[in-house]
Amino acid sequence: MIEQTEMEVTAWHYHPPTKTITDQTKFISYTDFDVMRKRAATKKGIACRFTCHFKIGDETVLEYVGENSYVVDFEDFIDRQELLKMIRNAFEKFNEKFNFRKLGTVLADKTLSPLNESKIDIDTILPMLI
Repeated sequence: MIEQTEMEVTAWHYHPPTKTITDQTKFISYTDFDVMRKRAATKKGIACRFTCHFKIGDETVLEYVGENSYVVDFEDFIDRQELLKMIRNAFEKFNEKFNFRKLGTVLADKTLSPLNESKIDIDTILPMLI
């Protein structure tokens, strides 16, 4: 059985821009993805962390970090497709939290960049679930 924990926002550092925002203001955003192995006596799993930054030039407007975990029974086999599905679900929860918390900020009309799956090294992550 696979269990997913709640997405926890571990950092939300919002700094209102010092300059006036116009239609011409260029926001730059990027999202990093990290995975860590988790082990217990009867379970295996991974912890997923997404970190997103929004910047205007060199000025950081938002640093947002969200984490959640997947806990899997030892006898369960996770293949590439299942792992990718788990990561997609984690990112979707990360995105949902962003969409709620961005309201009332200068980022209210901004979206997160889509998850770039080509940068995820599935072959490195899979052994963490063996």
